Amino acid sequence: MARTSKSAGKPTINDVARLSGVSKKTVSRVINRSPLLNQTTRQKVEQVIAELGYVPNPQARALALRRNFLIGLIHDNPNAQMVLNFQEGVLDAIRDTEFALVVRPVDRKSPGLLADISAFIMKQRPYGVLILPPVSENDAIAETCRELGCNYVRMGSARLDEPAHMVESNDRQVVGHAIEHLAQTGHRRIGLITGPVGFRSATEREAGFDEAVARLGLDAGAELKAQGNYTFESGLAAGARLLDATPRPTAIFASNDEMAAGVLHAARERGIRVPDQLSLVGFDDTAIAAHIWPPMTTVRWPIVAMARSAALKLVNPEAAAQQPSLFLSDLIPRASVAPPAA
Repeated sequence: MARTSKSAGKPTINDVARLSGVSKKTVSRVINRSPLLNQTTRQKVEQVIAELGYVPNPQARALALRRNFLIGLIHDNPNAQMVLNFQEGVLDAIRDTEFALVVRPVDRKSPGLLADISAFIMKQRPYGVLILPPVSENDAIAETCRELGCNYVRMGSARLDEPAHMVESNDRQVVGHAIEHLAQTGHRRIGLITGPVGFRSATEREAGFDEAVARLGLDAGAELKAQGNYTFESGLAAGARLLDATPRPTAIFASNDEMAAGVLHAARERGIRVPDQLSLVGFDDTAIAAHIWPPMTTVRWPIVAMARSAALKLVNPEAAAQQPSLFLSDLIPRASVAPPAA
């Protein structure tokens, strides 16, 4: 037989606590999916909630907490696919919860950046914010969040903060693995298309390239590098520069898949066949890497898993330490790499 509430209207959190024989704080922890409960207590409270048909009032909870159940996503990134992939992971983490995602693009070069972010936080009162690179690399933004009492998690290609406020990837190490793969295939003259100036990911990936080239005794020189900015168009231009050099590289590592696709286009314009006459490696493992021809060898960046962990750190700060902070990328071999032509 279903339990009934003594209150005349809708069941309240007090009713749930009384009938469960626990405190309101314990009920709140069950509602918020806190890990600080044993399974028996959780199941008992969830059963009472189901029997009463109790529905938490998000407005009342937001008022009590002095913040809304919003996850803010702050970014200034030219790679739209990267932002979409991150959103996918966040939305997966908050599915079937009362949390919602609000996206806030910013201009990282604006002198009013900190004022803009402060105004967003004070107006929206988010439960917390997720900060994407390269904005995440600005320590002043993290300090602004702390001053405003807003929880935050930063994403980066290297350690930027304490684990509870950080998800990071091993970009430098995995790029070294990619260059080793090319060297093992027989390549000694490998070109690099870098990422945008001022991006920590670009710095880490270039450092991984430089360290591998030095360690393996491969050809080195400024003529083997070209500047890109994570867009197809910049990959096309940088690829043209490298492929028009004499002698040209037998392989090219592009710091993301969009630019690698641009290199492929530049190679076809010149009648250079991939992988027969040029090997090509990208970074990210976005859909484009598998859909172009030939399918492209690339680094799989676990951005969806990183985003999911970052969101879970925000929605349950008490369990933040249980979420991983370091995510390892993997090299995904495909058909765009072959031994260099004789």
